[in-house]
Amino acid sequence: MRSLTATACVTAMSAAALLLSGCSDPRGLRVAGPAVSPSPPAGPVEVTEPVYVSDAARRPLQRPASFELTGSVSLTGLHWTSWGDATAKATGGLSGAWCRPECKEQPYPVAVTLSGLLKQDGPKRQSRPAFYSSATLVSDRLPPEKAAELGRVSLHTPEF
Repeated sequence: MRSLTATACVTAMSAAALLLSGCSDPRGLRVAGPAVSPSPPAGPVEVTEPVYVSDAARRPLQRPASFELTGSVSLTGLHWTSWGDATAKATGGLSGAWCRPECKEQPYPVAVTLSGLLKQDGPKRQSRPAFYSSATLVSDRLPPEKAAELGRVSLHTPEF
C-alpha cells in the first residue's frame, strides 16, 4: 500500500513538473499581439469639438449672452473672456426670484466660471460636442447662504 501511495505521489509531482516546465520559455517571457494604448495624460482636456453649456431647459448653448442657469438663477449680459478650454470665464449679471425686488432692475455683478469639461469618446469623436458640467458663481452682493449654494452648481450634460 505504501508503494502505491508513493508511486501516486511521484507520478503527480512528475506531471506537475512537466506541466510547469512546458509553460516556460528559455528565452524569457514573450508577449504577442498589439500593444495596449496608453491612458490619456492627466491635465486639461484637449477639445477640438464644439463646446456647449446646457441651460435649465437642457438646451445646448455656445457663449450665451444670457441664460437661465437653474430654475431660480438667471445670468445676463455675459462677456466671455475664454471659452472651449478646460474652463470658460465670463462676467455679467445675476438675478433670480430669491433676490427680488433688489436685483430685478439691477442684477448683481457676477464672475462665472464653467468647468468639468466632458466629451464623448468613440469612433465619431470628432463630430461630437463637449459640455461643461459645473458652474461657479462669485458675487460680493450675495448673502452667505446663497454664495455657498452658487459656489458650485452641477449642470446638465447629455448622457454619453
